[in-house]
Amino acid sequence: MPDEAYRTDSPVEDIAVKLLDKGGLVVSTAESCTGGLLAGRIVNVPGASNVYKAGFITYSNKAKRRYLGVRKGTLKKYGAVSKQTAGEMVKGLVAETGADVGLATTGIAGPGGGSDEKPVGLVYIGCSVCGRVRVKKFVFDGDRMRVRESAVTAALDLMIKCVEEYYTENKSK
Repeated sequence: MPDEAYRTDSPVEDIAVKLLDKGGLVVSTAESCTGGLLAGRIVNVPGASNVYKAGFITYSNKAKRRYLGVRKGTLKKYGAVSKQTAGEMVKGLVAETGADVGLATTGIAGPGGGSDEKPVGLVYIGCSVCGRVRVKKFVFDGDRMRVRESAVTAALDLMIKCVEEYYTENKSK
């Protein structure tokens, strides 16, 4: 199945929607730094209504806590831009929406807000496929919009990889 869905001449969001549709999976999104761009890229694809369930823009820590169940202690200890927060965001997202696949983004798009420890362009992306969670760290170059767009593309790429791994593992069972 993954080989059929993956075509290098297609936009990544088209590949993602086709891959989800072929497997009968639905996705939900939780976005901080991408502020809705991820959901927008997915729903721009014809047929996305078959695979897209819900989306949250949880820009503030309060919203992350209220809608996604991110723990106050996690935010205090690790910060909003962390592997731990991205993981809790995506777990809370799938628990709240019942989606098979979840994608969460949190990062520092700039131009301000960065530090030596957490530079501008730092983004954590969480992906959950049928309960299996992976969080990946990225550092993107460019202005605010370029960081946000790069994060969306990276999130879709990560989702494709995670879904393909899920299909491969379950095909052999």
